Amino acid sequence: MVLERHHPTHYGSRCRLPAATGTSALHLIGPRAALKALLVAGAVVGAGLLAGVAAERGGLLGRVRVEGESMAPSLQPGDRLLWVGVGRPRAGQVVVAPDPRDPSRLLVKRVRTVDGDSVDLRGDNEGASTDSGDFGPVAARAVRGRVVYRYFPAATAGRLPGAGRTQT
Repeated sequence: MVLERHHPTHYGSRCRLPAATGTSALHLIGPRAALKALLVAGAVVGAGLLAGVAAERGGLLGRVRVEGESMAPSLQPGDRLLWVGVGRPRAGQVVVAPDPRDPSRLLVKRVRTVDGDSVDLRGDNEGASTDSGDFGPVAARAVRGRVVYRYFPAATAGRLPGAGRTQT
């Protein structure tokens, strides 16, 4: 089997390489697509590092991994998210809050309602969710932040629908 690829310095010419040479997938997708993939990967790594540093220094930005089916279909197990800890929670936002039963564990839930100083947190998949229906409303000040970006898996990476400020 012979593979064709563009030489990195001679875009108009093609060279033929035997498949056994260990040619990587990046050689097969072209220089523009390879650059785009590299930039996306760099942005994801940079955002993750920034979130880690910010979370340690003040809790204004953080990362969380989705576990379980409580937020399906919006979020899936294994999704990795960035959250920003600014402003008061608003109805419709996906937020991160400590589990009232185990504060070392973070929950990812949608704000159903805001009532004064408390919020009702619910999973999108109510049949699979442990939420305010089980443990009651949560203090609004306990909400760490709103989820703004999914950075993994790459196929679904991007700003979450409704991640902006939603009016109550």
